[in-house]
Amino acid sequence: MAETGLPPGWVIKVSKTHNKEYFLNQATNESSWEAPFATDGDKLKAYLAKFSANGNKPVIPTDGKVRASHLLVKSRESRRPKSWKSPEGISRTRDEAIGIIKKHQSRILNGEIKLSELAETESDCSSHSQGGDLGFFGKGQMQPSFEEATYQLNVGEISDIIESDSGLHLIQRTA
Repeated sequence: MAETGLPPGWVIKVSKTHNKEYFLNQATNESSWEAPFATDGDKLKAYLAKFSANGNKPVIPTDGKVRASHLLVKSRESRRPKSWKSPEGISRTRDEAIGIIKKHQSRILNGEIKLSELAETESDCSSHSQGGDLGFFGKGQMQPSFEEATYQLNVGEISDIIESDSGLHLIQRTA
């Protein structure tokens, strides 16, 4: 269970109309004003207090560093179109890479497999051997699109598909 106290697949969002938090299941797009079944109410209450104090934005530790895992799918258009899986070079097109990462995204969001498990075998990043874990990092240490997406996630939340010079990413904020 995430720091938020929500069950896997559930995230906190903020209604633009009501400026109030609600809960979204990333796999089904089901949303609710009430916390979903199996939520740890005490953890959620503590997290929401921090979330609210932070202007209804994801809570960032005082040192400004976050931790994330990711799954990277490269294409021949990527900055370095090689990986541990394809040391001779990656020949897939960007559109083919998009198709691959969408399939991965569906499996993760449907609860079929965890991002960290899939990253071990499918990520084109050398972090695959750590389940995609990139460790802690601060502002200015990652490519701008990757960094921006990560800092907008609550702990446990998985991003939509993010594109950087390195390729296509699914990111899960882990701390």
